[in-house]
Amino acid sequence: MSLKKILRSIIIGVPVGVTIIDVFGYVARVDGISMQPSLNPDSVTDYVFLNRWAVRFYEVSRGDVVSLFSPKDPDQTLIKRIVGLEGDIINTLGYKKPFVRIPEGHCWVEGDHTGHSLDSNLFGPVSLALITAKASAIVWPPERWQYVDSEVPNNRKPVNMKIEI
Repeated sequence: MSLKKILRSIIIGVPVGVTIIDVFGYVARVDGISMQPSLNPDSVTDYVFLNRWAVRFYEVSRGDVVSLFSPKDPDQTLIKRIVGLEGDIINTLGYKKPFVRIPEGHCWVEGDHTGHSLDSNLFGPVSLALITAKASAIVWPPERWQYVDSEVPNNRKPVNMKIEI
């Protein structure tokens, strides 16, 4: 293959690859224990497909597991579950107020491993603009292939959504 063909392949291939990653998504490694048992159970490292297309209009739902920039350190990326959306009242776990109403354009995110997560209980409601992708599926290791559940645990549902029977 000539040098000219190699350069042309690189010039075309790199922008196409970057566009695919930027628009559709990519596979990322999940580090830490904050999302156990949903992700990284029994010290197994999960790799998830982060779907950027799914959050392009900031349309997220309670229970979605999302990737976001940390409000405390923009160089750090977090993966957390959305527990509440704007207008919801959340019973917090150690935040400066026992109850918080989520403001417009924000959400409340938490790790599934309560007490072992840097989440909204530390930094409060998070702007939807910090969300970069939705975790759609576990793609590695093969024995863990599955879609990522989008369900809020019953004990963490917003106060204004709980129904007593």
